[in-house]
Amino acid sequence: MSHTVINPAGLHNPVEYGYSHLVDAPSPGIVLVAGQYASDTEGHVMSADFAQQVERSFENLATALAAVGLDTSHVVRLGTYIVGHEPGRLDTLLAVIKRIWGDAPPTQTLLGVAALALPDMLFEVDAIAVRP
Repeated sequence: MSHTVINPAGLHNPVEYGYSHLVDAPSPGIVLVAGQYASDTEGHVMSADFAQQVERSFENLATALAAVGLDTSHVVRLGTYIVGHEPGRLDTLLAVIKRIWGDAPPTQTLLGVAALALPDMLFEVDAIAVRP
């Protein structure tokens, strides 16, 4: 399977952190998006607020998908990771999912975790998208 590693402009350079934002595998039509978090273009966490981190993480996911001509409608699977998971945080996430996908969200696995890659990260989302 041939593939292309892509690190789009508008997102920070992740290579120094040991990953890339997307892998585009056009032969089977699959795009794998690495965990997106509330990063600015330098890779710094933009806010300590959980809700703002969720919003920015999904904005970054959309930016990554746009780099290969896709959008959130092409997402078939999400992996979500919440530090200090509790019901209020789930409500915040569900509101964003509902706004983006309505009554047809992609499959999702949510994991409550003790910590993520950077100390200020409270939320991260990765995705699998499929080309039409």
